[in-house]
Amino acid sequence: MKRVSILFGLWMTLCSSAQAVPFVFSTGNPNGQFAAGSRAPSAGFLAIDAADDFLLPLQTTLHGATFTGLLPSSASAASISEVIVEIYRVFPLDSTNPPAGHVPTRVNSPADVDFVSRDSANSSLNFTFSVVSTSFVAGNSVLNGINPFPNQTTGGEGPLSAEAGTFNVIFATPIVLASGHYFFVPKVRLSSGNFYWLSAAKPIVAPGTPFVGDQQAWIRNANLAPDWLRIGTDIVGGTPQYNLAFSISGDDDRIFGDGFGT
Repeated sequence: MKRVSILFGLWMTLCSSAQAVPFVFSTGNPNGQFAAGSRAPSAGFLAIDAADDFLLPLQTTLHGATFTGLLPSSASAASISEVIVEIYRVFPLDSTNPPAGHVPTRVNSPADVDFVSRDSANSSLNFTFSVVSTSFVAGNSVLNGINPFPNQTTGGEGPLSAEAGTFNVIFATPIVLASGHYFFVPKVRLSSGNFYWLSAAKPIVAPGTPFVGDQQAWIRNANLAPDWLRIGTDIVGGTPQYNLAFSISGDDDRIFGDGFGT
């Protein structure tokens, strides 16, 4: 009887243990509506942070990500000097609250500072780049027109045509995040020119992963930081709202018998 009790206890322990279950989230394919500058800092060039959000229902270990954008048509993979991926929590976490008032609102924006990051410069991130179109047109764009209130609405900087490609990123050190709402911020430094992150449909459509509470994309430069502007509502003005084309992948920690999986 004692042996049976021990075996039963062991079985119960195994049934309640955490199991790694594959997790994938995507905003879907680029839709050609908008291109947002997203630039790692370098001599003479301000950092530009573009951000889009995702939701983790459970604690998740992220192993990689993809994001798609525009590079100058003359650029090659050799011109990509650095890739950074930052994860932000949602304001007012990791932030000064109340904010300074340099933007119309900080409600549902990324936090003031990143929560965790990975960088190819310190080998915590590895990446490859593949061209998906040698000539891709975005209907509108923003790079320089990132201004504090009340001059934030510029309408954008007009159409942009360039080479489109996808970055496939592997985190050499996986990122472990608790369940919650986060923002994904990739930045690229080129030896010449700028990287623009391409928009995806909002609301998210197949093959993307829709979720309740999906926020529009935000952006800032080093002069506006720690504040953020909504790309659609604040910069373009009116009703347009954008997601940005990216995916994340990893494993979430599910519990046998908890109703989430087996």
